Amino acid sequence: MNLDNAIQKRQSIRKFSSKKPDWRDIIECIDTARYAPMAGNIFTLKFIVVENKEKIQKLADAAQQPFIAKAQYVVVVCTDSSRTVNAYEERGEKFCRQQAGAAIENFLLKIEEKGLATCWIGYFVDRMIKEALSIPENLEVEAFFPIGYEQGKTQKKRKILLDNILYFHKYGNKRMKPLKTLDV
Repeated sequence: MNLDNAIQKRQSIRKFSSKKPDWRDIIECIDTARYAPMAGNIFTLKFIVVENKEKIQKLADAAQQPFIAKAQYVVVVCTDSSRTVNAYEERGEKFCRQQAGAAIENFLLKIEEKGLATCWIGYFVDRMIKEALSIPENLEVEAFFPIGYEQGKTQKKRKILLDNILYFHKYGNKRMKPLKTLDV
């Protein structure tokens, strides 16, 4: 699968079949996160692969989204920002959020390439996730991802038009000015 196809095909899936993915494929998807840009080359992310159905149910409860419990695996992404904050002070927290997003997108694109399905879960009660998985208090739970195979087909969502989000030279300017030619 080429990159453009993976980007355009990727979407949030909330209906999972009972077929169980090979956990090694999930590890391969997580491995792609290591290639995302990191401030100062300080890798801040930690990944927890959850297979236990009782724990997956606790994660579904923490997010108040029952479909999560149907997934065969859940991957939880955490950030340990201490080294980045130590190196970059107050900007370090912002850098950690940015690099988490970049690493997660690599992970999501690899999931698409592997033919797996997931949904980015960002709404949850942090305390419940940390308790269920014994995550230290100093780590930030960025998001988690129920993983499985899609059951049925999900209707493709319409994406926003590029013209609605692109500006040139300053905010609000929708026209690219033509390049001036030099008289020779």
